[in-house]
Amino acid sequence: MDSQARQNLDTFLTGKGLRRTKPREVIIEAAFATTEHFTAEELLEMARKLDRTVSRATVYRTLTLLVESGLLREIDLGRDQTYYDPNFLQKPEHNHLICTDCDKVVEFEDEHIALLEDCITRRLGFKPSSKSIQIKASCEELARKGVCSSRRAASH
Repeated sequence: MDSQARQNLDTFLTGKGLRRTKPREVIIEAAFATTEHFTAEELLEMARKLDRTVSRATVYRTLTLLVESGLLREIDLGRDQTYYDPNFLQKPEHNHLICTDCDKVVEFEDEHIALLEDCITRRLGFKPSSKSIQIKASCEELARKGVCSSRRAASH
């Protein structure tokens, strides 16, 4: 987490009358130590690798604070659970390509999509507060090789 994001979080916590606690710091460190999307339970596992005393309740409360402060974004990857995206601060216009066979998620940005989104929303009289494109498809690796490295990694 960069210093500006850290300062924004401190300001947000102070405004809520909250302080920086050791468990909260461990959870924040775990959340921003990865570029992968994660669930609350996955964040709990990552945080407990740093400090085994971190509680599930503190993870959920801290996730809520991180989303409210604008440092994390909740995303729906179509897997019947909420995922959190730690990458949108660096790449706010990124979108997601999701493999329907192996669940691999690839982030992508494209200036043409951003322009198209802007044209569509202006033409229809909207000013978007957020934008997201999600494309679900089969990855070529499975079709080409008959096996997908992401599926193999997920099954272990």
